[in-house]
Amino acid sequence: MKAFTYQRVKTPAEAAAAAIATPHARFIAGGTNLLDLMKLEIETPPHLVDVNGIGMDRIEPAEDGGLRVGALVRNTDLAADPRVRRDYAVLSRALLAGASPQLRNKATTAGNLLQRTRCPYFYDTNLACNKRAPGSGCSAIGGFNRHHAIVGTSEACIATHPSDMAVAMRVLDAQVETVKADGSRRVIPIADFHRLPGDTPHIEHALAPGELITAVTLPKPLGGRHFYQKVRDRSSYAFALVSVAAVIQPDGGGRVALGGVAHKPWRVPAAEQLLPRGGKAVTDQLLANARVNHDNAFKTTLVQRTLDSLLLEARRA
Repeated sequence: MKAFTYQRVKTPAEAAAAAIATPHARFIAGGTNLLDLMKLEIETPPHLVDVNGIGMDRIEPAEDGGLRVGALVRNTDLAADPRVRRDYAVLSRALLAGASPQLRNKATTAGNLLQRTRCPYFYDTNLACNKRAPGSGCSAIGGFNRHHAIVGTSEACIATHPSDMAVAMRVLDAQVETVKADGSRRVIPIADFHRLPGDTPHIEHALAPGELITAVTLPKPLGGRHFYQKVRDRSSYAFALVSVAAVIQPDGGGRVALGGVAHKPWRVPAAEQLLPRGGKAVTDQLLANARVNHDNAFKTTLVQRTLDSLLLEARRA
């Protein structure tokens, strides 16, 4: 790990100002992803800004009847909150499907949204990776790519976003609140927060340098039945091959988003109009223009079977 300086701050505005004052500085809270990347020298920030002391660790009612989740709310606390379990069960279930209890006790809401891919070529600094070293190439294309993306890919990157929580946030249409170094604030729809790779896979989100996430707002409850199904190689401490987050209404309609298949949580509103017709129609729309590789073509079938299983469970209720 390369040497770095460290600073504690007391307010969100102070945090944003501290980060912008040192180029390539990073915020740190739980550190469950950042510290691993620093140890491997994939991330080499010269300065860390500790935001644990600035509040932002509460879950509060929002003006529109939803919930405002502070950026520093730990994943364990968010999953266990009675309001989340009652009104946003898809989010609680997604959080509990992620990582391990020890990591969920440390990981924060903002950090979960910002975690970086678990592509093995990203983690191996001896191999080419456009996400880690722009312009170097993508070793996953033509390499072992069983876990990689099948939609929204580019010639530069086929990595997936690893977050379970973000998939549930996408199906709920959450909004991300931020503050910039100049004190200005903005709200970013979760649909616009994560970026597809294009020619710049190293640019993963919509945040400007020094911009700090302060909260994530959930809209008023959607009702219906909530589901999160995650298919993985082992039953715990594993990232999704495919995951499906869904809110299904009594009439068979609803919302659905996928994880494990793209560079960001994947949702296609046009596919949701087909939910009453069944899983294949929805899957065909969700995965339109899919580009599979030699090791991950099975994911198209896995998406359909996982969605079929989820819809069958919804109809039985």
